[in-house]
Formats: sequence, structure tokens, C-alpha cells
Amino acid sequence: MRFGILGPLRVGGGEATVTAGRDRTVLAMLLLRPGRVVPVEDLVDAVWEDRPPATARTQLQICVSRLRQRFAALGLPADTIVTDPAGYGIRIEPDDLDADMFARAVETARAEAAAGRPAEARRHYRAALALWRGPALAGIPARLVRLRAQALDEQRLAVLEDCVDVELRLSRGTELVDELTEAVENNPLRERLRGQLMLALAAVGRQADALAVYRDGRRIYAEELGIEPGTALQELHQRVLAGDEAAGPRPAAPVRTLPRAIRDFTGRQQTMARLVKDIVEEGTRLYLIDGMAGSGKTTLAVQVATALRERFPDAELFIDLHGYSERSPLTPAAAAATLLRQLGVPAERVPVDAEDRLAMWRSELADRRAVVVLDNAASAAQAAALLPSGPDNLVLVTSRRRLAGLDEGRPHSLPVLDPDEAVELLGRIVGADRVGAEPAAAAEVARRCGHLPLAIRLAGSRLAHRPHWRVADLARRLAEAQDSLAELAVGERSVGHAFTLSYAQVSTPARRLFRLLGLHPGVRFDNRVAAALADVPLPEAQDLLDELVDVHLAEETAPGRYRLHDLLREYARRLLTETERPAERRTAVAHLLDHHLQVAVGLAIVAETKQGALSQVAFPPPRRPDLLPVQDRPGQSWFDENRAALVGLVHLAESEGLPAYCWQLTRACWWSNFVGGHLDELVETHEVALRAATGSGDEEAVAITMNYLASAKFRLGDFPEAIRFLEAGVDRYRRLGLRREQVQALANLAAVCFGTDDAERCVRYVDEALRISRYPDDAATISSLFNMLSVAELFRGRYDLALRAARRHIVLAREAGDPRHTSNALGHLGMIRHRLGHTGPARRLLRAALHLKRTTANRFGEGEILNEIGMMEREAGRPAEAAARHRAALIAMTDAGDRIGQCASRNLLARALHDLGDVDAAIDLHRRVLDDATRLSLRYEQARALDGLARCLRHADSDEARRYAARALALFRQVESPDRRETERLLAELG
Repeated sequence: MRFGILGPLRVGGGEATVTAGRDRTVLAMLLLRPGRVVPVEDLVDAVWEDRPPATARTQLQICVSRLRQRFAALGLPADTIVTDPAGYGIRIEPDDLDADMFARAVETARAEAAAGRPAEARRHYRAALALWRGPALAGIPARLVRLRAQALDEQRLAVLEDCVDVELRLSRGTELVDELTEAVENNPLRERLRGQLMLALAAVGRQADALAVYRDGRRIYAEELGIEPGTALQELHQRVLAGDEAAGPRPAAPVRTLPRAIRDFTGRQQTMARLVKDIVEEGTRLYLIDGMAGSGKTTLAVQVATALRERFPDAELFIDLHGYSERSPLTPAAAAATLLRQLGVPAERVPVDAEDRLAMWRSELADRRAVVVLDNAASAAQAAALLPSGPDNLVLVTSRRRLAGLDEGRPHSLPVLDPDEAVELLGRIVGADRVGAEPAAAAEVARRCGHLPLAIRLAGSRLAHRPHWRVADLARRLAEAQDSLAELAVGERSVGHAFTLSYAQVSTPARRLFRLLGLHPGVRFDNRVAAALADVPLPEAQDLLDELVDVHLAEETAPGRYRLHDLLREYARRLLTETERPAERRTAVAHLLDHHLQVAVGLAIVAETKQGALSQVAFPPPRRPDLLPVQDRPGQSWFDENRAALVGLVHLAESEGLPAYCWQLTRACWWSNFVGGHLDELVETHEVALRAATGSGDEEAVAITMNYLASAKFRLGDFPEAIRFLEAGVDRYRRLGLRREQVQALANLAAVCFGTDDAERCVRYVDEALRISRYPDDAATISSLFNMLSVAELFRGRYDLALRAARRHIVLAREAGDPRHTSNALGHLGMIRHRLGHTGPARRLLRAALHLKRTTANRFGEGEILNEIGMMEREAGRPAEAAARHRAALIAMTDAGDRIGQCASRNLLARALHDLGDVDAAIDLHRRVLDDATRLSLRYEQARALDGLARCLRHADSDEARRYAARALALFRQVESPDRRETERLLAELG
């Protein structure tokens, strides 16, 4: 296979052989229509869409020429791409393209199925599906490519459904549950997949889960499509209810995040027996395993959890709490977030509030029979906060200290292995014959390793890979090694002996790299990080890493990806302190920080390109541009993989006295943390950066950091702090004469004021920003300012002023060609038209805005428009349609993590439910909003909730309704909302 489109574009067996964006688009278009001529017009449209340059055809010829050169370098025929008067085509053989192979395998599978040979059909279906490496042509954003790639993705789903039908007939339901669960989560509206998951669950005895899948589907269809499930799915639901489909054993737990139980687990038989007996016979549900580093605490906990799998079938969870690592210990809230994601809770639905997050964790585990390993705990308090409340949960906590504060737990201090067990472990690693031939030497090796499992494994692995060594050779080397980790000593022995033995076997450059890796705060790193630290070319760094992997001083977790165990990192840091001069250490830290800064800037500047704010920061040029990765995947994935390390690097920059790197790296990571909802990390890094920038006396850096720290404070509902930081930033920009930055900060300040219901103050800041702005330098910000002005005046009921601002906003947005600003302008113009009673134009504007919001993945904006459309539906006497819109808006606001939007959506949904006669549900929603809005000081949403409660209670308790209405009116007057008129009329009716 020479070409692949069933996943990222692949040429000649690799995914990075064609890197230029236009070249990739052209090649993708040709491969989507193999053997046919693709017109030049189609290729131009794919590459440049609606704005082709005058030289488009010439540039297209250059793209084709580059592709031919690349093909020649890969040994592909020179005439692979053919030229035709109408365009270009690609000539390929039957097995050259994975999509063709997929189509043939599917055709064969369907023929086998039709012939009554399901086993053969399954084999060909699975061969076809195995050709897929991800979404078709992932990473190529061109509109025409995406349209055709989506059709391929749809074909894959249809083939998966056909394959599952065959496998269900072959009674393979147990194997299908996990795959179908993921498929339904990713495609919740596909009824056939949902029905197949129900069949698979019912077939293995999980009738209740099958019914839950149906209920979830029915809810989703109602909320998103406003329809009931199809007849086939409803009939299947009835059959499952009747028990017609239930058969087979209970399947394996769908949630398993335990590390693999090691095959050569040795010793601890008595300990294992005691723990299992306590758990099975005496009902122990909390075990505390403590011991020195490397004593096998984690291994034992995993073995016990694995042995008890059948008793706790619903979930097996594992988390490293980082009690003893270069990272700070995980807070209970951060740990709970990770555990919730292991259970399948989307990151955007994990509560921001720590107590709410821990409560959700306990709730998720309440009805599960689960075993949880809390590994490497820092303290009893850290572990205690994560203990579930369910009676069917087993928790195994490991720590390097005794956790005396957990009185309800049963403690077990884990000693080192006894001598016989240590020799047995060495024999399992090296080979029983070699150890049996030299029993005295083997016993000496075990003794020199302190009978500590980790040390024995490292030394034994070294011996196993040196078949020409005798066991006595290893014993002699251990005896001659110097003690390096005194704090981990066991009598006269230490883990350091084993580490030093491995360290002594590598070259001098590899030793230096190992020492420098101790500076990296993350658990994992890649070969580019190693090259930056050691300041060597990438191929040389790869060779040095291979040396370290050979002696288990590093572990390769994936091609080009590595990790250091926390003990090895401690050892590397000790060697670094002993060996490297302070100046060399500081230089290496700067290299490490520069690499991560440049990668982060390169990714973030693409994401922030429309705002242009990141490009205004004077970042230093990359010191090692050769180490910057090819951006052939979404930038957010790099931030997600390295998030913990990036936080650690910000702290490292501060501690090493490198304030510029500290605040610049923090700024470069802002977009990823903000849009990804990682607000804890955003606040932590910005507070460190603010401290570093303040200490350095860099007033511009202080202002920048304050500006972006305010964004997190606002999203978290800490409005006074957000305003304080923004006002301080504005003052600094003013003193520094940074007019453009001052305009941007004033715009942010206006947005926060509007979010806190202070429309008058918002307008003042907008006016101030507009007075000092300049066009076209500040075009994007001016557009945002008119957007803010239009919604502020709309909120105050000054519709003429709002309309004037919205019209100016839409002109600027269209001039800039920015779909996000255009969608805002259309949406707010539609809202104003709605208030003015222009229903027809309002609907058209709102529909256009909704389309753009969805195109740009603006979930907050989508929710805002859905709420407005819902209000129009309610006014038109269609409360059911209104409720559906408001429910969809609430989901969007929740996905966006916007608390103000969630309050608004719940208030509006409550109004629609009240109209439908569901008064109790409306009261519950209004009361929830009242609590949330009061806590967040959102006076407008408080007023709407109070007004809604008054309307719900007007017939049942007029006195209470009157009190609610009076409170609502007072708040509406405070925020100058025209909604007060409706409340005044309500009060008059109530007497």
C-alpha cells in the first residue's frame, strides 16, 4: 500500500512525507478520485475556496511539481501524477490505496454474508475496518476534502454496523460491548448502532444497561431532534423489557485503568493471602500499604486488585497522586477530575468547584462494585478526600509514609523481600538455570540490591541482556559501586547501587543527557526535548536515548516518547547537583524552556490568529528551529499531553530566576487552558508568572499577565478579582503608552462588567476604548467593542442605540472576513430585531448566526442564539419547541463552561416548562438559578429567577409570590433592565 487516506494522509508508508498544506490538499483531492481527472477548477476551489489568487493555476502547477519530486524521492513512478488538459489525475495500482482495499474487502464480506458464511464475512469485515487509522484525511481542513472525507467516515460506520450484525449472529456480544459503547458515544444519533449495543448488552445479561442505553437515546432524540426513536428501536426496547434478548454471563468490567499485572510477580504470598482474606472474608474496604520507595507497593496493590476482579467487576481504577515526585502532589480535586474522566465523564462536565467535583466522584462510584488504587499518596488527608462512600468499593492506598490519619483503614507496612524471595525474583528475570548455577553469587546480588524489588529488577535486567556475563560479574560490580542515594538507604545498601551500575555502562554523552533529564518536571518527554536539553542534533539525541533505554535508565512508551520513573529522576537530579556547574545547569534550563515556549507559541498563534493578540507579544526567536515539530495534528493534543509538564516548567522558570520565560510560556499556554476548560492550571501558572514579572520590574509583562489571569477569574465567577486585575492592567498600559494593549484591556473590562450586569459601566469602558482606538490598527478590537456596545444597549432596552452599534459591528466583521465576529453581529442584530417586533427578519438573522456559530464551534454563542430562538417560539405559543431549544442551549453552555449562560438557559427553560404545565419542574429550575446566581452575584438572573418563582406561585401562594416579585423588581431596577415593566404589571395583578 503506497497511499493512505483512511486516517491522516499517508504516502510511501509514512504520514509526514508530504507536509506542505497546499500539497496535502491537492494530493488528497487526487486520491479521493483515483484513476480520474480532477478538474483544475475543483483543485483551485479546494485549496483557496472562495478567494483564489490570480496566480492560482501557476501555484497549482508548483504544488504538482513538488509532489512529483517527493514521489521520486520515495521511489514511486514518475508518471504517478498525470496531466490532462482539463486537470490532473493520479495513476495507482489496485493495492496502492487503502480506500480501494477497504472497498474490495467490504464487497467480499457482503458476498460471504449473502452466501451464508458469517465467519468468513466477519473476517473480511474486520480486515476492512483494520485499514482505518483515524478519521479520513484527518488534519486537512479544506472544505471540499472534508465533505468527501466525511462520506468515507459514514461508509466506515455503515460497514461497522454490518460487521456487528454478523458478529451478533455469531454470539460474540461480549467482545462488542466496549467497541459499541464508544461508537454510540461518538455517534449518539445513529439508531442502528444504539440498537446493536442494546442487543450486545442484553445478550450478555446486562438487561438494565441495555434499557439505560435506550433511555439515553430517547432523551437525546427528543432534545436534539424533537422526535421519538424509530419503530425498530422501540420494538427492540419492548423485547429487552420482556427478557427476550437476555442471555449469557456478565461481561468483563468496561472501565479498566489498572497497569498490567506483571507475570514474574514473586514473593509476597503470605501478604497477598492476608490481604485477600481480609477483603473477602472480613469485608475490609480500605487497605493502606506503606513502605520505602521501590519496595513494590504499587505492584502488590495492582496484583491484589487484579486477583479480586470478579468481586469488583464494574470498574478498576488507578491514579498516581504524585505524593513523592518532582510534581506537586495532586490536589484531591485534580485527582477526582482524572478519575471522573477514567469513568467516562467528559472533561467539560467535570465541576469546577472542588467540593462539587469530589461529590460527583463519590456519586459516580456509589452504585458500582469498583476497586480503586490510590498510588503514591502524599498524606492521609489527600487520600481521605478521595475515599468513596459506597459499600461495594475497595480502595488500596499506597504511600511512602504511614497514613495514620485514616483510622478506618487497615494498615500494612511492606518490608523488602526476604533473601529467598529476592533470589527467586532474580531467577525469574535472569533465568533459573543461570541463578541456580551460582547460588552464592545470586544471593550476593540480592543482598547488594538490599532485597529491594526495584533494584533487583534493574540489576537483573542488565544481567539478562548480557548473556556472556556470569552472575558473579554482576555481584562484583555491585560490590564496587558507590552509594549515590543515601536517603533511600536500607542499612548499608541502597537503590543507588543498581542505578549507578546502569549509569556506569553508558557513554559520557548519554550520562550527561540522563543527568539533564532530571530537570524536566514531567513524567513523559519526547526526543526533541532531549535534544534541546543536551543541545545536540535530534539523531544524536535519539542514539543517546536508545543507550539509556537499553540499561533501563529510561523507558520508551511510544516511538519517540519516553518516561523516567520518579526514583530515576531523583537519581538524575542528585547527579546533576554533584556534576554540573550552576551556569551549565541554568543554560540547560533555558534550553528546555525555550523549546517548550517555541512549540507552544507556534501552536497557539494559529489558534489565536484572528485576535492577533499573541502576535503582539515580543517572543524571542527560536533558538533551535530544527526541533520544532511539524504541525500535522491539532495543537490542543500537544498541550493536553504536556499540560502537567508545562505547569512544572513555569514553576521551574521562576525558581531558576528566568522571569521572561516564566510569563511568556504562561501566556503561550493561555489559549489552550482557556478553551479547554483547564482553569486550575490557568490560574496556577498566571499567579506564578505574575509574581515573577512583578519581581523583575517588567511592567508590560505584569499587565499582560493580569489581563489573561482575569479571564480565568471571570470564567470561575470571581468577578471582583477579574475587574481588579483588568483595571490594574489598563493603568499600567496607560502609563507605558501602550495604546493598542490598553484598548484590548478596556474591551475585556467592558465584557466583564456586562457579565456582572453593570451595563452602564460597560458602556463607559467601551466609549473610552473607542476614543483612543485607531482604525485599521485596532480593527478586530473595534469590532468587538461595537459588539459589546450593541448587547449592552440591548440589555438596557435602548434598541435604537443597540441597532446602530450592531450595524457598525456587522460592517467591520465582514470587512475583516472573520466568521466569529460575523456570527456575533448577525446574532445580536437578530435579537434587536426580535425586541423591536420584526419577527421575520429576526428569525432569518438568528438562523444565519446559528449556522456560523456551529461552523466555528462556538458553543457559548450557539447557546445564546438557541435561547433567543426559544424565546421567540414561546412568544408564538409553542412552549414545547421553546423548551427543546432551551435544553439544547443549556447543553451548549455547559460544554462551554459558562456559568452565566447556564443560569440564563435554566431560567428560560423554566418559563417554557411553566407554560407546559410542569410547574414543579419550573420551580426547581428557578430555585437552582437563584442559588447559583446569588453565589455569583448575577443580579439580572437572580431577578429573572425571582420573577419566575412569583409567576409559578401566584395561584398557590399569592403572598409568597408577591414577596418574590417585589425582590425581582428591586433587582431589575438596579440593573436598569426593561424587564422591570413586566414585573411591575405582575405586582399590580397580585395586589
